[in-house]
Amino acid sequence: MTLHDVRAALLAGGLGERMGHLTDTLCKPLVPYAASCRLVDFSVANAARSGIPEIVLLSLHRERDLIDHLRGHWDGRGVRINYGPHDHLIRSGALTPGEPLPPRPPEAGTADALLTNADHVFAPGAHDILIQHADHVYVHDYGPMVAAHRAAGADATIGVQRIERRFVHLFGMVDVDADLRVRQLVEKPAEPTSDLVFTAFCLFRADVLHDVLHSLAALGQDRWQHDISRDVLPLMIGEGRRVQAYPISGYWADIGTVERYHLEQLKLLHRPFPLPPDTLPRTLTDTPPRLDGPRGLVGADVTVPPGAVVRSSVLFPGCVIEPGAEVNRSLILPGATVRAGARLTGTIAATGEDVTGPRTGLEGLAPTRAGGPPATAAGEP
Repeated sequence: MTLHDVRAALLAGGLGERMGHLTDTLCKPLVPYAASCRLVDFSVANAARSGIPEIVLLSLHRERDLIDHLRGHWDGRGVRINYGPHDHLIRSGALTPGEPLPPRPPEAGTADALLTNADHVFAPGAHDILIQHADHVYVHDYGPMVAAHRAAGADATIGVQRIERRFVHLFGMVDVDADLRVRQLVEKPAEPTSDLVFTAFCLFRADVLHDVLHSLAALGQDRWQHDISRDVLPLMIGEGRRVQAYPISGYWADIGTVERYHLEQLKLLHRPFPLPPDTLPRTLTDTPPRLDGPRGLVGADVTVPPGAVVRSSVLFPGCVIEPGAEVNRSLILPGATVRAGARLTGTIAATGEDVTGPRTGLEGLAPTRAGGPPATAAGEP
């Protein structure tokens, strides 16, 4: 199915501070995932697979690195990447390798990102705008969602999923009627009354989204929160516009913290496999990782030598496990080396790291609150 009149807007401008040391040298969308790809690749692959012709990149932090990745792996391969204000500069070939992009003003939130890039997001040719995030892990065909959105005559259609009630306060809680029309969207409710949450990818009629954004902008800088789920959607619901819910039954994860990053990749090892290796995007290597029995998910070029013990772990392409090393429920990122005698349990070896001793847990990898445990991202269980 070709969604020729749908344009995607990919939100990729966050700092990724809650990912701790994993984003010391990378923007969050480029953090490697599942021994196969990077976080951003899931949303881009979903758009390409669904037949969406163009994605507008909404980026700010380390955006040259992100643009180089998208140019090298995705642009022109089933989908066109629009680099927003930088598009002409990027395509002209005027930039030298490693040359930084011109600075752009800061944005206060996701709605600001749409306004800043309005000339590209709302360019002629799109009937609907698909909002995506660069840190969501899922494999999805947007075609049925677009069909349902249009059949309902909706102004907006939001993905929703049922989760354990105890985690709802960390997400946007959604209340719907019998026809799946959204009656309420409440960000991080103190006392949840529903187990339905917003997956944060959604469709808008382009003309409606344009008008609502400009109505909010007219309020002035300090009279709204500059956010899609806190401002745009609640205003539409309050005005009586038709906002529909679209249930998402497959695997979906929002990767916001080091803890979540570790946990969700270990879930990929559980039967039935939520994301089988052959469904994963492949940008780290051309060959998918393999499920290697009790060892876990192993990158195509990785060999576990005799004398090394690996259990329920994810070994990324380019990592090295020496004889005499032990790795249990851990992630070994590209280029990391686990030396003989090292014992890793429930932890992460960062990209290029040389691990020589024992390590247990995620302490030291995640940002911490003063005098408290590792910080947890808003929106993360």
